[in-house]
Amino acid sequence: MPDYPTRFDKAALIACAKGDLFGPGNAQLPLPPMLMMDRITDISADGGLHGQGHVVAEFDITPDLWFFACHFPGNPIMPGCLGLDGLWQLTGFNLGWRGWQGRGYALGVGEVKLTGMVRPDRKMLTYKVDFTRAVQTRRLTMGVADGIVEADGEVIYRVKDMKVALSAA
Repeated sequence: MPDYPTRFDKAALIACAKGDLFGPGNAQLPLPPMLMMDRITDISADGGLHGQGHVVAEFDITPDLWFFACHFPGNPIMPGCLGLDGLWQLTGFNLGWRGWQGRGYALGVGEVKLTGMVRPDRKMLTYKVDFTRAVQTRRLTMGVADGIVEADGEVIYRVKDMKVALSAA
């Protein structure tokens, strides 16, 4: 496994989005505005609730974020799908961080529960991804994880069985 740091600032996340962190053709994050985190505060291949790896990241919420202006006029709310995408982004990032090769893509999610909203008065989202399985074989590279999103410390999204794969094609 490569000797990557366990914390990443916004500049490092942008470098990953440009393909400069894990190398061309390997896991990348999206560029802003679709990059759904500002920093990764912890990452491992063997930590977390199940000892299979984890990622913790933060996203600063400000009233001028792009999605508040369009979702919904007069009643601004961050789309729930963006929180889910942030969890998928971090799951794929962890696979690249492990040194596993290929481009990442989401395969699905078993269960999603949204119990709160992200409005412009929130200050910070915290993403927590806990792997239940990480598999690398000759034919398959895949991570399976559960995740939560907290808004100012309150759990507002829970997901089970997120799947992200890496593919050479």
